Amino acid sequence: MITVFIIYILALILIVVYSARRSKTNTDFILGGKKISGISLALSERATGESAWLLLGLTGLAYSEGMAAIWVAAGCVAGILFLWIFLAEPLQKLTEKTGALTVPALFSETYKGTSRSFGVLTAIITIFFFILYIAAQFSGAGKIFNDTFHIDPFWGMVIGAVLVTIYTMLGGFITVVATDAFQAILMVFTCVVLPIVALFAAAALNIDIANTIIHANYTVPLNQTAGQLTGGLLIINGLSWAFGYTGQPQLLVRMMAMRNQAETRQSRWVAILWTLLAYGGAFMIGIIGYELVKAGALGEMTARIAADSEKIMPAMVVTLVNPILAGILLSGAVSAMMSTASSQLIVVSTASTEDLYQQVSKKKISEKKMLLLNKMLILAVGLIGFLLAITMEDTVYGLVS
Repeated sequence: MITVFIIYILALILIVVYSARRSKTNTDFILGGKKISGISLALSERATGESAWLLLGLTGLAYSEGMAAIWVAAGCVAGILFLWIFLAEPLQKLTEKTGALTVPALFSETYKGTSRSFGVLTAIITIFFFILYIAAQFSGAGKIFNDTFHIDPFWGMVIGAVLVTIYTMLGGFITVVATDAFQAILMVFTCVVLPIVALFAAAALNIDIANTIIHANYTVPLNQTAGQLTGGLLIINGLSWAFGYTGQPQLLVRMMAMRNQAETRQSRWVAILWTLLAYGGAFMIGIIGYELVKAGALGEMTARIAADSEKIMPAMVVTLVNPILAGILLSGAVSAMMSTASSQLIVVSTASTEDLYQQVSKKKISEKKMLLLNKMLILAVGLIGFLLAITMEDTVYGLVS
């Protein structure tokens, strides 16, 4: 499995080297300079939007709560569909009209009455919370590497932080989108292949997954009891996840970077198809995994899953598939973390330069110096995020969650 992961890292390096050559100006570095295909942007948006939540969080939630967790998945899918169906085209159109490079700048240019303090306040809020979020991703990297490849969590954080910070600094938005597209394919491959393998394993043990789904309780988590009011609150809470997707700048900038309206409409279907496959697959991993654990099919991994339900996906991979395929599938979990962290680094950098520095400072600097400043900020933020991850691991991850 480690060999496959090394090949995955080498593939990432090749993508970074190739794509970084296209990032020549500050505009390229921040928003791609209209050089990126819509399909790549759609895949990038999906990879960025999920982080390790999809392959570890949702699978663990479905494992621990059963079909009652479907409302969270439904809420997420609804939010993503709303984003692509109703917001993508207006965002592309407004960006083309205003020439804005960031979400706060887009608001300022669109609504001329907006004061300069709006952009400054937005930038400060973005920088503060996203640095914590980046720290959480690096902290999550330690867990992912430990769960999947049994690497010490500290060194997992080092590997994740170094890889993400360097490739983001080298090529900016263009490089991030290129690596995201590759990682999105790997993530959805994991979400499609693993449930199929698990279904065959369940069938061999005479486990009827269809019967489990039909007779499941959709308003009460597994092994719990609740009244109608509690069930209703569970549904509302799950569906409320939809609201989390419409205000995330790292997602909205993908729509802003689209070249034209026609490409935006075409890309929408790529994002929607990816979402349905990935969420459906991740949810089924948790559901089937629960039945396999009950049947004793995961052997010695059962104790680890009992301690942490988010280990269900890595445990199923290690137990059910051969090492080569396991390495590919587990790299999907690593991809989820890396794609999100890299996009957040870009957001913090651009918020600092475009929405904070240029609004506050009266001194104009050249585009070349602005490009260098963005790169240095990414390096600095990556270092701060890493230091927070190793010194405040539990607090930071808990705060962001």
